[in-house]
Amino acid sequence: MPIVTSGAASLEYEAAGPADAPACLLLHSLGTTRELWEPQWSVLVKRYRVMRYDVRGHGGSQPPVGPYTLEQLGRDALAVLDAAGAEQAHVCGVSLGGLTAQWLGRHAPDRVDRLVAANTGARLGSAEGWSARIAEVREGGIEAVVEGGLTRWFTPRFRTTDPQTTERFRQMLRRCSVEGYAGACAVLRDGDLRPELGQIAAQTLVVTGTHDAATPPALGEAIADGVPNGHLVELDAAHLSNVEQASAFTGAVERFLSQ
Repeated sequence: MPIVTSGAASLEYEAAGPADAPACLLLHSLGTTRELWEPQWSVLVKRYRVMRYDVRGHGGSQPPVGPYTLEQLGRDALAVLDAAGAEQAHVCGVSLGGLTAQWLGRHAPDRVDRLVAANTGARLGSAEGWSARIAEVREGGIEAVVEGGLTRWFTPRFRTTDPQTTERFRQMLRRCSVEGYAGACAVLRDGDLRPELGQIAAQTLVVTGTHDAATPPALGEAIADGVPNGHLVELDAAHLSNVEQASAFTGAVERFLSQ
């Protein structure tokens, strides 16, 4: 798998789809890997040159010593675009990836065509809450946050009806490094784009989950209201709506990107 260097981070990425098609960059959430986008991957590569990568400290990407910053994650994404030869791309992100996507829309507008921000906010949680999460994972290891992560990611209904996917994501989170998880938590602790939403010019689709306790629909509504060209879709899902409601999510993104 190709590797791109961004600062102190070595990022594992992949690209597929027609070389002359519009580019699309996929950004995953805290504690997952680029495999988060598996439900959309096979559909999007038919029409787009699609890129996805593991955030620093996740999956196949090495964990430089944290804490990390939102600007670092944004510049990681730009490094992947550069390595893949994409001057501009649609950018789609979930949760942490959605926050990074907003940063790109604000600070690298020439690189962003359309923007999808799913199950995210311009500000996620509180500094105290993320500091507590960092302490929890540093003291108890990644296992200390596994079951809580699954509870946030999927509704009880989904965890019951699709135990295979639930287990796959449990093991995905267990493989995350403590340094990478804690470093990314610091991004969420410190990142706040609320004052900058009005400066995101890209057409923006915001996807929320009705049952998302981690990033409640109100956070997504605030993005859709705050950006000049915001559109909102709510799905019957918890935090990882692109997995729990894969068909509805993929359809909404496809329609939006093709408009």
